[in-house]
Amino acid sequence: MGIDQIVIDAARPRKSLDLRELWRYRDLLYVLVRRDVAVRYRQTALGVLWAILQPLATMLIFTLIFGRLARMPSDGLPYSLFAFAGLLPWIFFASTLNAVGNSVVNSSNLVTKVYFPRLIIPLAAIGAPCLDLFISTLFMCALMAIHGFWPAWSALWLPVLFLAVVVTAVGTGSLIAALNVSYRDFRHLLQPLITLWLFATPVIYPPAIVPEDWRWLLFLNPMAGIVTAIRAAWFGLPFDLTGLGLSLAVSVCLLIIGLSYFRSVERRFADII
Repeated sequence: MGIDQIVIDAARPRKSLDLRELWRYRDLLYVLVRRDVAVRYRQTALGVLWAILQPLATMLIFTLIFGRLARMPSDGLPYSLFAFAGLLPWIFFASTLNAVGNSVVNSSNLVTKVYFPRLIIPLAAIGAPCLDLFISTLFMCALMAIHGFWPAWSALWLPVLFLAVVVTAVGTGSLIAALNVSYRDFRHLLQPLITLWLFATPVIYPPAIVPEDWRWLLFLNPMAGIVTAIRAAWFGLPFDLTGLGLSLAVSVCLLIIGLSYFRSVERRFADII
């Protein structure tokens, strides 16, 4: 009589997204988003006002240095409005990238105890920055009204463009989050990377100051085309479709690379985190 053998083997690492599995764990995603939002401003005296104060303080500094002293061009707009329209997507991007990049390491207690799709963690990290973005957007509308401007009809494109910011942040952040588990150096590299990335993005200057023959290099930065398009959408300025298309293509490539690497190494997180 033969003896049946049952072989239990590890599955091969998968690089593709399993959307059905993510959907099955949607309740966990909701719980993690709610937790992050709840602790965002816990035990702070000013609460959600910090969502306005941070970009407001940065806008005032940029207006003084680059608007008044350096006389930076601003596409015919008041420099404070020009700067805030760029800071709005940039701060959302930087906050999301920082949260996603550190999300897995910060959830080590959860990762080592139970199984769930690890991609839930970086996806949940998007929730709290979205709350800040919503509050800052309301302040942007108030700031425009103070200066006598109203959002143009092209502002209807803003949700799509902010989704492109999320795609860029999640793509880059998931790659850093996965690398951060094995090499904690990336935690220390993240802030200098964000600072350098800011000055490579037309937040404090218009893309027009870059010579036209070299402008395509600027738009290889995915945030360059997206920030420029968001500013154009607020004020009804013409879109640079070539630059935006180039930036979106790089953004999608970052998303594919980031998620593919994350999926290929996620099953080792619990062993090495």
